[in-house]
Amino acid sequence: MTEAPAYRRFIESRMREALSDTPVVLIVGPRRAGKTTLVKAVEGGSRRYITLDDQTALDAARVDPVGFVRGLDRATIDEVQRAPDLLLAIKKTVDEDRRPGRFLLTGSANVMTLPHVADSLAGRIETLRLMPLARAEVEGRVPAFFDRLFEGEAPPGDAGTLGDALVAAVVTGGFPEVIARDTERRRQDWARSYLASILTRDLRDIAEVERLTELPRFARLLAEHSGKLVNYSAFGGAIGVSYKTGQRYIGLLEQVFLIATLQPWFSNRIKRIVKTPKLHFVDSGILAAARGLTFHRAKADRNAFGALLETFVVAEAMKLMSWSDHRLTPYHFRDQQRHEVDLVLERDDGMVVGIEVKAGATVTAADFSGLRVLRQACGEKFAFGAVLYDGDTPVPFGARLAAVPISSLWH
Repeated sequence: MTEAPAYRRFIESRMREALSDTPVVLIVGPRRAGKTTLVKAVEGGSRRYITLDDQTALDAARVDPVGFVRGLDRATIDEVQRAPDLLLAIKKTVDEDRRPGRFLLTGSANVMTLPHVADSLAGRIETLRLMPLARAEVEGRVPAFFDRLFEGEAPPGDAGTLGDALVAAVVTGGFPEVIARDTERRRQDWARSYLASILTRDLRDIAEVERLTELPRFARLLAEHSGKLVNYSAFGGAIGVSYKTGQRYIGLLEQVFLIATLQPWFSNRIKRIVKTPKLHFVDSGILAAARGLTFHRAKADRNAFGALLETFVVAEAMKLMSWSDHRLTPYHFRDQQRHEVDLVLERDDGMVVGIEVKAGATVTAADFSGLRVLRQACGEKFAFGAVLYDGDTPVPFGARLAAVPISSLWH
């Protein structure tokens, strides 16, 4: 295996800013996405570093969280979701001493979704999300993708990531250890091992899960439905659990950053909108491994690759959102006439960008049908509509509409 290079993580500057004025900073994101590497680099290692993956530290934190925190100052605590009561102890000590940067925490599960934690740390904590590597981070570029789209412009692409190179990037995904492996077989072995670990160890840290042995089959079922509307009844029924239990499982898998659900975008201008969330895996490489999609299989089956590519694009956009100056909320759009847009990004001022994904090098006017409906619904709030495709040149398709290279996400 090639040693993983040190990538510049774009969220680092936001983390340092937060440490300069906020008592507690929490970095959340999938396990093995690079959180530990990031936080260890802060202040040249001068902060005290504790990982709750160490059994002795974990036992101490669980048995006496107040005593564990007492005396800690300017400390980094890794994998804090393994002892969530520590957050309440941290609240107490921070209330007594509110100097900024006292605690830098990481979590491979989103502990801020726990109501008592979120409420108790309000105003004392800033939460940042670190996802697997974006292609922009791998290539060392700072893209202007959102800037251009919200300015009503079609961003340029990169001729270096087309065809087979795009398929390879999508099947690999963004985990640093996967990118560092030399062969596809070794990359998929890592991804399968990672998936098994998430479905056993990590879920046990945050919840009591009934029928734990059925979760690998449940995850494979979700993998087949990545990029599709959520059907809690069908998902739960496939492993013999109720609608509510299926819904809970999906919530837990979101909490450990294996999957994400996009809520539906709606407008009063359109009366008949499908109001069902859409499911995506957070990493296209993990999704490929879960579906048994190698490079050659993905290349040969364009339908399977299309679903994989949509998940890849949604994941890339969400990575860019984590450090973008634009305050964006992601949605999907679909009406009952089956007009749909894969990704709708709404800025905090109400401006909207629509993104449709196409796994091909040719774009036609018909590919913009959903974006035209969205444009009409948004009116002046519609900034731009892009069909991302496997090409290297933007092609206009009418007012505020264009075919845009997928590689513009990292160009």
